[in-house]
Amino acid sequence: MDQNMITVSKFLSKHLRHTPEILGLTLQSGGWVPVDELLAGCQRIGFAITYDELIECVESSDKQRFSFDDTGDLIRANQGHSVEVDLQLESKPPPEVLFHGTVERFLSSILVEGLKKGKRHHVHLSKDIETARKVGARRGQPVILIVDAAKMHAEGFEFLESTNGVWLTDTVPPLFLTLSES
Repeated sequence: MDQNMITVSKFLSKHLRHTPEILGLTLQSGGWVPVDELLAGCQRIGFAITYDELIECVESSDKQRFSFDDTGDLIRANQGHSVEVDLQLESKPPPEVLFHGTVERFLSSILVEGLKKGKRHHVHLSKDIETARKVGARRGQPVILIVDAAKMHAEGFEFLESTNGVWLTDTVPPLFLTLSES
């Protein structure tokens, strides 16, 4: 992804997940907003994006942060919202284990308190170690935690899978966490 697309992706992440009102947007059910309204809102605040740039951003995002609906008339951020939104995801059984990438400075509190969603709607978990490593590396030297998702699910914890394959849950208590050796 080139620098321009990284800038567009960061801009869209901010406004589709945290501050849609700045662009004059209201998230519809599922987190969707009309593409035309998004482009007009961007133009209004001086960050003009063409429809082709929007398509390129969605298609080139390595994390698949955004998606279009089947018609291409609506767009949304796939997860990570801090504003109230129902992404219309259905509960489903998770894989046996999931992974969470973090950094050393957060590890002691995580091992005592577990993983918490903070300002977001859910805790984000990865289905593979490499993705968790990339997530953790954004803040420094990554530390990988293994989540016993099967045991959590058996004990009644709900899991959702976002459109881009990120697993979501409300919390991960410390008893379901193990520090990865790799």
